Amino acid sequence: MDSETKLPKPEHIAIIMDGNGRWAKNKNLPRASGHHAGVKTLRKLIEHAVAQRLSAMTVYAFSRENWQRPEKEVDLLMELFMTALKSEVEDLQKNNVRLKFIGDKTAFSDKLQKIISDSETLTSENSGLSLNIAANYSGRWDITQAFQSISGDITSGKLSATDINEGLISERMSSAEYKEPDLFIRTGGEQRISNYFLWQLAYTELYFTDVLWPDFSTEQFGIALDWFANRQRRFGKTSEQIENNNNN
Repeated sequence: MDSETKLPKPEHIAIIMDGNGRWAKNKNLPRASGHHAGVKTLRKLIEHAVAQRLSAMTVYAFSRENWQRPEKEVDLLMELFMTALKSEVEDLQKNNVRLKFIGDKTAFSDKLQKIISDSETLTSENSGLSLNIAANYSGRWDITQAFQSISGDITSGKLSATDINEGLISERMSSAEYKEPDLFIRTGGEQRISNYFLWQLAYTELYFTDVLWPDFSTEQFGIALDWFANRQRRFGKTSEQIENNNNN
């Protein structure tokens, strides 16, 4: 695509922040150092997203499978969640960022659940960047809870089985209030989506980079956005159809 047909900035970006542990290992540092460095990278990226006037960003912070990690590391991550929220939420509020958590929050401690709730409430009226944190989340869990919700309405008589369609399922997903992601970014060299947004990524542009998350700079983010801008999103149509529509 030439510069005249470049896509606008993505309205919703989904990110898997991978590589904290390997970054620390490469530097002969404990894994905790990698996670702390990853938080700093996320802070810089949020600041950049605000400056770029991006609409929504969802980051995969903790998957349901991550509970299988060593207990010491899980405890560290939970403590890091609480510390980061306490220290960052005021800045998010000042920068008009709306914070929301998606995932099964009931597995977290009462203390962490309260901090999450308070942070969401404080920023709920903000109209700038929507920052979504996927925590204790998985794509299969999301689809399952959507169907449980629909099943409950069928049982109660609010819906019938014939009412089920793609639109209804999308409405029951945890990210329903946001446009499905235009761009997916995964750092760290792995090329898989790891049970993240399985329903929502159907037509998302997938960008993979070998850069480990703590090294993912705003310049690297810009490279990903430029890559997206040069993609031709066809949604099942032919290139000729897209080009004809652009020329009309």
